[in-house]
Amino acid sequence: MPSYITPAGFARIVAEYEHLLKVERPMVTAEVQYAASLGDRSENAEYIYGKKRLRGIDGRLRYLKNRLESIEVVDPASVVGDVVRFSATVTLEDPDGLEKVVRVVGEDEIDLPSGAISYKSPLGEALIGRAEGDEVTIQAPGGTRSFVISEVRYL
Repeated sequence: MPSYITPAGFARIVAEYEHLLKVERPMVTAEVQYAASLGDRSENAEYIYGKKRLRGIDGRLRYLKNRLESIEVVDPASVVGDVVRFSATVTLEDPDGLEKVVRVVGEDEIDLPSGAISYKSPLGEALIGRAEGDEVTIQAPGGTRSFVISEVRYL
């Protein structure tokens, strides 16, 4: 199964990759070169720390490159209907009548305070394929929770 992402999430990954590659890495490389020019590298904290930062940046660049090669962008504007699919914004109502709005997004876009949940999360998996009016039950850490899907939108 491919990994999905919204256009906004894809843009964030590309921006981070470009920033690390074109700004951070050259800056840290210059700092390491300067620190190396000062002499004894074995006791040069700036050199040692700079090399560690470079390894971290290079590792993150590899990770982001692999993600960019393995994800599929899904534009919410291209999806229609009242069935929950990736990129849907879903309004849920609990048994007490309280509403909760969630967006079903990719793993790289999770932001629980804003309601962005992964399509691979328990709630995301329970929502996929369901329609307005359907009841969804999930096993949460605090016990079983039920919701009714009151609205499905694609923005």
